[in-house]
Amino acid sequence: MIHVLRSSWALLLGMFLLQIGNGLQGSLMGVRGAIEGFSTFQISLIASAYFVGFLGGSRFAPIFIAKVGHVRVFAALGSLISATLISYPVLTDPYAWMVLRVVLGFSLSGVYVTAESWLNDAATNETRGQSLSAYVLCQMVGLVAAQGILSAGDPTGWLLFIIPSILVSLSFAPILLSVQPAPAFAQTSAMSLKALYKSSPFGVVGMCLMGSVFAGQFAMAAVFATEAGLSLGQLAAFSSTIFIGGIIFQYPIGWLSDRMDRRVLIVSCAAVSGCICLVGLFFGHIYPVLLAVGVLSGGLSQPLYALLIAYTNDYLSPQEMPAASGGLLFVNGLGAIAGPPVMGLVMGRIGAQGFWLVLAMILFATALYGVWRMTQRASAYAVEEDSYDAVPYANLLPGAASPVAVEAAQGLYVEAAEVMAEEQQQDAGEETSTPRP
Repeated sequence: MIHVLRSSWALLLGMFLLQIGNGLQGSLMGVRGAIEGFSTFQISLIASAYFVGFLGGSRFAPIFIAKVGHVRVFAALGSLISATLISYPVLTDPYAWMVLRVVLGFSLSGVYVTAESWLNDAATNETRGQSLSAYVLCQMVGLVAAQGILSAGDPTGWLLFIIPSILVSLSFAPILLSVQPAPAFAQTSAMSLKALYKSSPFGVVGMCLMGSVFAGQFAMAAVFATEAGLSLGQLAAFSSTIFIGGIIFQYPIGWLSDRMDRRVLIVSCAAVSGCICLVGLFFGHIYPVLLAVGVLSGGLSQPLYALLIAYTNDYLSPQEMPAASGGLLFVNGLGAIAGPPVMGLVMGRIGAQGFWLVLAMILFATALYGVWRMTQRASAYAVEEDSYDAVPYANLLPGAASPVAVEAAQGLYVEAAEVMAEEQQQDAGEETSTPRP
């Protein structure tokens, strides 16, 4: 890990600052939108617009990079992000904010593609897992730190919009001034959604549903807290609990997934997380209960992203795994686009508690579909020692990582699968060659 920090500190520092700015504007959008008189549904559309831009950026940013290079794309998109963040308090119109969020999502996607390419290029086969783990940690800590800044500011003024703009501008300095050369870039491979669904229906449907859950947690938690009447400090603390829960539960759930049928674990986590959301629905007005619900619901739902990828990989050959990452990210993005508007409509009709109702319904739908799929297909479960541990992307959120990071993490899974296959072949050969008594 020391070697990783020494070789990639500039990039990791830059992404940490960028994620503070991104997390701050994400929560601030819901608070300021309510102050400006936007309806809950309008705020949900603004939240969804980010994922529309991000999905488009994941498709077109690699083309720009191939044409003009990493540095130019990085600098241009960085300027767009900084200008967009400072434009929110100037253009206080919901439709203008939707456009700004599309631009922001597109630009951040391009920045992530560029930064993650640099990170992947700097890593070796021996350090790639540690590099991705450090990258994830910087993202999560940055998101939590953003909530602390939010609680200390005034959402009615300009300062909380200026701070993320400054942080984003500063985040590019260590990366652009780094002496490390720009990496060679290759676009990610593709796999048709039809072929991917045929290989793993539960993996595809589950990833789409989880996209809605993650987008709701990331983009609508602040809207819920505002409508529930929480103070700014309480809002920031609640938003942090979701990410903190994901950090706490990531490894234990991943450890379990290598020692039991992944489908059983996915269904169990989704069902229990849905029940916890129902606790939030009925008892969320009690603040300590609300914090506990945030930690537990986030902790049990966020690792499902990696569990579903690992489960899908169980039905793919090592040659198919890298191509599958793009399809999984795409269906996850579709779910992320759809989640906030649905949540906004429900919250507009029944109030703030609609946040928990929608999350519970999606999680229960995931669990029920998983149970049904278990009746349609035999399990591919086999004891795979530490195969999940090799894939450090359990907490990469929609809108917080590009296909480059997902495919790099998928590559680690491929390596682990190939090693396990070789070990199994060696064990089979030894059993064959050993004479029976």
